[in-house]
Amino acid sequence: MSRLIAATGAAVLAIATLPALAIEPFNATYQANYMGMRAQAKMTLAQESDNRWKYGLEVTGAGARLEQVTTFEANGEQWRPVSSSDSQRGESGIAAMLLKNRELNTAYDWNAGEARFSGDVREGQAGPVKLQPGDLDGMLMNLVLVRDVQAGKSPLRYRLVEDGRAKRQVFEREGTEQVTVGGRTLDATKVVRTDGRRQIIAWVVDGMPVPARLLQRRDGKDQIDMRLQAVN
Repeated sequence: MSRLIAATGAAVLAIATLPALAIEPFNATYQANYMGMRAQAKMTLAQESDNRWKYGLEVTGAGARLEQVTTFEANGEQWRPVSSSDSQRGESGIAAMLLKNRELNTAYDWNAGEARFSGDVREGQAGPVKLQPGDLDGMLMNLVLVRDVQAGKSPLRYRLVEDGRAKRQVFEREGTEQVTVGGRTLDATKVVRTDGRRQIIAWVVDGMPVPARLLQRRDGKDQIDMRLQAVN
C-alpha cells in the first residue's frame, strides 16, 4: 500500500489551509479490496490535547494488516504533521506470501525545519529533508483534500514529505458522480491525481470529513479500493 491514502498532492502552498469547517473527532468504517483480497478498514480522528490530533487508518483482512498513524498540530488554519508511522504485514495465508513486511517512521522537527526517516528506509532516503510551511504527509493530506474540495478551492496543490523525499502533486476535478454510503445514494465530487504509473481517485461528499470512496491504481490496475460504509 506504500502510502495508502496517501499520495495526494500540493504544489506551492504556503500554508496547509482548510475551510472554516471545525475539526471534530470521527470514526469511519470502510469496505476495502486490497490487491484482490477483501478487507475491512477503520479510519479515526481523536484529539490528544488542545491543538494536537491523532489520525489513524487500519486495514485488515485475508491475513494482511496495514496501518498508518499521523499525529499533527492544528493551529488555526495551519495543520502540520509531527510524526507518522506506516506499516504493512502479511500475518497469515496468501498475504504472508504476497506482502513484504515493512515499517517506516517519520519525525517532523519544525524547530529544526527538517524531517527524518527511520525503519525500513531505502538507501540514501533517511533524510534530513528540509521542511517548508504547508508541508503535509500522506495521511494528513486526506483531511486537507476533503475540506479543500468542499470549500471549492482550486487548484488543489500540495507538497508531500514522506518516504525520504518531498513531492509536489496536484489533484484535478473531474465533475460529479454518485456513490453509495450506508444504503444512501449521494452526489460526490471526483478528484484525480496521476503521477506516472500511479493514480489516486477520491470521491468527496459535502458534509463528510473523509472520502466516500478512495481508489489507488498502479499500471492501470486497481491496487486498493475503499468504500465508505459509515461515519460518526
